[in-house]
Amino acid sequence: MRVTPEFIAGLPKAELHVHHVGSASPRMVAELAARHPGTVPADLDELRRFYEFRDFAHFIEVYLAVVDLVRTPEDIRYLTYEVAREMAEGQALRYAELTCTPYTSVRPHDPQPGMAIEAYTEAIEDARVAAERDFGLVLRWIYDIPGEAGLPSAEATLGYALDHRPDGLVGFGLGGPEIGVPRAQFQPHFDAARAAGLRSVPHAGETTGPETVWDALRLLGAERIGHGTSAARDPELLAHLAETGVPLEVCPSSNVATRAVPDLAAHPLAAFREAGVTVTIASDDPPMFGTSLNREYEIAADLLDLDADGVADLARTAVGVSFAEDDVKTRVLAEIDAYVAGGTAPA
Repeated sequence: MRVTPEFIAGLPKAELHVHHVGSASPRMVAELAARHPGTVPADLDELRRFYEFRDFAHFIEVYLAVVDLVRTPEDIRYLTYEVAREMAEGQALRYAELTCTPYTSVRPHDPQPGMAIEAYTEAIEDARVAAERDFGLVLRWIYDIPGEAGLPSAEATLGYALDHRPDGLVGFGLGGPEIGVPRAQFQPHFDAARAAGLRSVPHAGETTGPETVWDALRLLGAERIGHGTSAARDPELLAHLAETGVPLEVCPSSNVATRAVPDLAAHPLAAFREAGVTVTIASDDPPMFGTSLNREYEIAADLLDLDADGVADLARTAVGVSFAEDDVKTRVLAEIDAYVAGGTAPA
């Protein structure tokens, strides 16, 4: 049978590529803007216009303006807990790996440094525990290097991950602009993070060509690739991804909004599947792109011509390639199976 939005909304899901600050909805941003008046509008209509991106560089500019609103541990705790609420309520999210960029909150090299990393860690961990208790959502963290800040941010982020490691930390990533930010310079940081048991999940091939994806695989030991959109241009790379099973975290609406692809019709998601590449569907920075994980599943169902069983398989894949503990995977997979069999998920 054809999949319906209602089926997707109720389907238990895992989200593997979603950013912490980038998940701040207009409601949350308005609250933070009211706390810290300045460049970001607190009016909801103005915020929607604020989120109309010209290109990837403009998206980064807007993103960093929102980052600047998250200034205190109380802001971090509020943001994290409210993001979890919106993930769990209405989207049936059971597990999420939230990409956090502590460097932009701690700002150790800024003339006016931000909060202490200890306070940052305490805030996200307090929210994580509360989210699982209150919403049944298991949150795990990926700490990512903001590539535009260069090697100082890489050194600092590695220190946060290794010397102040929160209980929920599972991965080490790399975000921000790709153009002019070669992956090779971050190899020592990823080597150290992997040696400490963290999983490698860099962004690559979003706004640059397939070689950036190769670098992420060969130099950074990537176990999943954030976006990987340009991999579709390289048959050898597609074959390698299919053979090794390294998944791509695919975010269709994000790719259109940042002009990584011109429109959804041009998106390579179907080409990835036809090549045998493992894909997961994700939302990236959902409020900024006017989307949700539910909506991304609807788009994927359309692009891949999936029925309800096919959509459920996407959800199973995300759980399977996540870094969740085995008991969490078993539980969420059982919820998916029960939902598909009976139309409802266990409470």
